[in-house]
Amino acid sequence: MTFRDLIWAYISYPSIQVYAILWVSSIIVAIGVYPYFPVSSIHVMGSIVGTLLAYPFVEYAVHRFILHGRYLYRSPWTAALWKRIHFDHHQDPNDLRVLFGAVSTTLPTIVVATFPIGMSIAGWAGVPFSFATGLACFMVYELCHCMQHLRVNPKNKFLRRIKRHHLLHHFHNEQGNFGITSLLCDHLFGSVYSSAEKIPFSQTVSNLGYQDEERVQYPWVAQLSEQKE
Repeated sequence: MTFRDLIWAYISYPSIQVYAILWVSSIIVAIGVYPYFPVSSIHVMGSIVGTLLAYPFVEYAVHRFILHGRYLYRSPWTAALWKRIHFDHHQDPNDLRVLFGAVSTTLPTIVVATFPIGMSIAGWAGVPFSFATGLACFMVYELCHCMQHLRVNPKNKFLRRIKRHHLLHHFHNEQGNFGITSLLCDHLFGSVYSSAEKIPFSQTVSNLGYQDEERVQYPWVAQLSEQKE
């Protein structure tokens, strides 16, 4: 697959089109409401920069503590959600049906992460700017994630590096390399590893610990998997 093929596959996916429409809409709203709120352009820029600075930490925290946490599958109310948003992806990292995030879960996450930043820095004028920035960051996330799983060899050294780290996360040990667009937080919190020799192979790399007693005590994901088969 060429990089052009990757871009075409990316922009043709429905959820990416939804994010793009929302991004344009957010920019229009931001420009439209800005004159009605007495806030300086510095504060507006602050809401954008604040969102950019916060994004790597949000990405890392969601991936490490929510997607790789064990409390979602332990409730019958959230088991199907966890199965869709991460378990199935680790079961088969090459399954394109679960490669992209579900809009029903990604959009609320972006709202929760960006609205407080925009409001706290620039009030209501900052909210649409922060939201638009969050959408842009997530679209970059999805592009990087596609690149990491599809058969494309990026020429850029940094893109090759994050792809190598993410594939190690999927096929060697899932307890590290949580960053998708950046390894900053992995370095900060000591969860980065650069090769298979640096850390032992994980027996739970594909099932995320959902096995044996966990599977028996919390059977909902297993039942859904059986129904799918």
